[in-house]
Amino acid sequence: MTDHLHPVLDDAAIARMTSLALAHVGDAVYEILVRTHLACGGTQTAKNLHSRTIRASAQAEAVKRIQPMLDEDEQTVLRHGRNAKPKSVPKSASVAEYAYATALEALFGWLYLKGRYERINELFEVICQRFDAK
Repeated sequence: MTDHLHPVLDDAAIARMTSLALAHVGDAVYEILVRTHLACGGTQTAKNLHSRTIRASAQAEAVKRIQPMLDEDEQTVLRHGRNAKPKSVPKSASVAEYAYATALEALFGWLYLKGRYERINELFEVICQRFDAK
Protein backbone atom coordinates (compact mmCIF):
# COMPACT_ATOMS: atom_id res chain seq x y z
CA MET A 1 0.00 0.00 0.00
CA THR A 2 1.23 3.52 -0.80
CA ASP A 3 2.01 5.71 2.20
CA HIS A 4 0.21 8.91 1.25
CA LEU A 5 1.06 10.58 4.56
CA HIS A 6 4.80 10.30 4.01
CA PRO A 7 5.59 10.81 0.34
CA VAL A 8 9.29 11.00 -0.30
CA LEU A 9 10.30 12.23 -3.72
CA ASP A 10 13.74 12.00 -5.20
CA ASP A 11 15.75 15.18 -5.61
CA ALA A 12 15.00 15.41 -9.34
CA ALA A 13 11.22 15.28 -8.78
CA ILE A 14 11.42 17.96 -6.10
CA ALA A 15 13.66 20.13 -8.29
CA ARG A 16 10.99 20.07 -11.01
CA MET A 17 8.44 21.58 -8.64
CA THR A 18 7.93 25.33 -8.60
CA SER A 19 8.37 27.29 -5.41
CA LEU A 20 4.64 27.95 -5.39
CA ALA A 21 3.96 24.19 -5.61
CA LEU A 22 6.29 23.63 -2.65
CA ALA A 23 4.50 26.42 -0.79
CA HIS A 24 1.15 24.80 -1.57
CA VAL A 25 2.29 21.60 0.14
CA GLY A 26 4.08 23.51 2.88
CA ASP A 27 0.98 25.52 3.70
CA ALA A 28 -0.81 22.29 4.59
CA VAL A 29 2.19 20.98 6.54
CA TYR A 30 2.46 24.19 8.55
CA GLU A 31 -1.29 24.27 9.14
CA ILE A 32 -1.33 20.72 10.52
CA LEU A 33 1.62 21.52 12.78
CA VAL A 34 -0.18 24.54 14.20
CA ARG A 35 -3.48 22.70 14.60
CA THR A 36 -1.77 19.76 16.31
CA HIS A 37 0.08 22.13 18.60
CA LEU A 38 -3.22 23.76 19.51
CA ALA A 39 -5.05 20.51 20.10
CA CYS A 40 -2.28 18.96 22.19
CA GLY A 41 -1.23 21.64 24.53
CA GLY A 42 -1.27 24.62 26.66
CA THR A 43 -3.63 27.24 27.85
CA GLN A 44 -3.68 29.24 24.62
CA THR A 45 -7.05 29.61 23.00
CA ALA A 46 -7.30 28.23 19.49
CA LYS A 47 -8.21 31.63 18.06
CA ASN A 48 -5.30 33.34 19.80
CA LEU A 49 -2.50 31.00 18.75
CA HIS A 50 -3.94 30.37 15.30
CA SER A 51 -4.07 34.06 14.51
CA ARG A 52 -0.53 34.59 15.78
CA THR A 53 0.97 31.72 13.80
CA ILE A 54 -0.93 31.42 10.51
CA ARG A 55 -1.08 35.11 9.53
CA ALA A 56 1.49 36.17 6.95
CA SER A 57 3.01 38.65 9.40
CA ALA A 58 3.56 35.88 11.96
CA GLN A 59 5.04 33.59 9.34
CA ALA A 60 7.37 36.38 8.21
CA GLU A 61 8.48 36.76 11.82
CA ALA A 62 9.00 33.00 12.01
CA VAL A 63 11.32 33.12 9.00
CA LYS A 64 13.50 35.72 10.69
CA ARG A 65 13.64 33.53 13.79
CA ILE A 66 14.75 30.34 12.02
CA GLN A 67 16.81 31.81 9.17
CA PRO A 68 20.13 31.74 11.07
CA MET A 69 19.61 27.99 11.66
CA LEU A 70 19.21 27.10 7.99
CA ASP A 71 21.84 25.30 5.96
CA GLU A 72 22.77 26.35 2.42
CA ASP A 73 20.15 24.18 0.67
CA GLU A 74 17.41 25.39 3.02
CA GLN A 75 18.47 29.01 2.44
CA THR A 76 18.21 28.43 -1.31
CA VAL A 77 14.67 27.02 -1.01
CA LEU A 78 13.73 29.93 1.26
CA ARG A 79 15.13 32.49 -1.20
CA HIS A 80 13.35 30.90 -4.17
CA GLY A 81 10.10 30.79 -2.19
CA ARG A 82 10.46 34.44 -1.23
CA ASN A 83 11.03 35.39 -4.87
CA ALA A 84 8.01 33.43 -6.16
CA LYS A 85 5.35 35.54 -7.81
CA PRO A 86 1.90 34.67 -6.46
CA LYS A 87 -1.06 36.03 -8.41
CA SER A 88 -2.48 37.91 -5.43
CA VAL A 89 -1.61 39.07 -1.93
CA PRO A 90 -4.21 39.11 0.87
CA LYS A 91 -5.28 42.54 2.11
CA SER A 92 -4.16 41.56 5.61
CA ALA A 93 -0.51 41.29 4.55
CA SER A 94 2.11 43.48 2.95
CA VAL A 95 3.85 42.21 -0.18
CA ALA A 96 7.03 41.63 1.85
CA GLU A 97 5.20 39.71 4.60
CA TYR A 98 3.45 37.53 2.07
CA ALA A 99 6.74 36.84 0.29
CA TYR A 100 8.29 35.63 3.55
CA ALA A 101 5.18 33.59 4.39
CA THR A 102 5.41 31.93 0.97
CA ALA A 103 9.10 31.30 1.60
CA LEU A 104 8.36 29.61 4.94
CA GLU A 105 5.69 27.44 3.37
CA ALA A 106 8.01 26.49 0.47
CA LEU A 107 10.68 25.46 2.97
CA PHE A 108 8.27 23.33 5.00
CA GLY A 109 6.92 21.76 1.79
CA TRP A 110 10.43 20.97 0.57
CA LEU A 111 11.44 19.44 3.89
CA TYR A 112 8.25 17.39 4.00
CA LEU A 113 8.69 16.00 0.50
CA LYS A 114 12.30 15.13 1.27
CA GLY A 115 11.12 13.19 4.32
CA ARG A 116 13.01 15.44 6.73
CA TYR A 117 10.39 15.29 9.47
CA GLU A 118 12.90 15.70 12.30
CA ARG A 119 14.12 18.96 10.77
CA ILE A 120 10.54 20.19 10.40
CA ASN A 121 9.97 19.50 14.08
CA GLU A 122 13.22 21.23 15.04
CA LEU A 123 12.34 24.40 13.15
CA PHE A 124 8.71 24.39 14.29
CA GLU A 125 9.83 24.03 17.90
CA VAL A 126 11.84 27.25 17.59
CA ILE A 127 8.84 29.00 16.02
CA CYS A 128 6.53 27.77 18.80
CA GLN A 129 8.87 28.97 21.55
CA ARG A 130 8.36 32.51 20.32
CA PHE A 131 4.58 32.29 20.23
CA ASP A 132 4.15 30.26 23.40
CA ALA A 133 6.08 32.95 25.29
CA LYS A 134 3.48 35.59 24.38
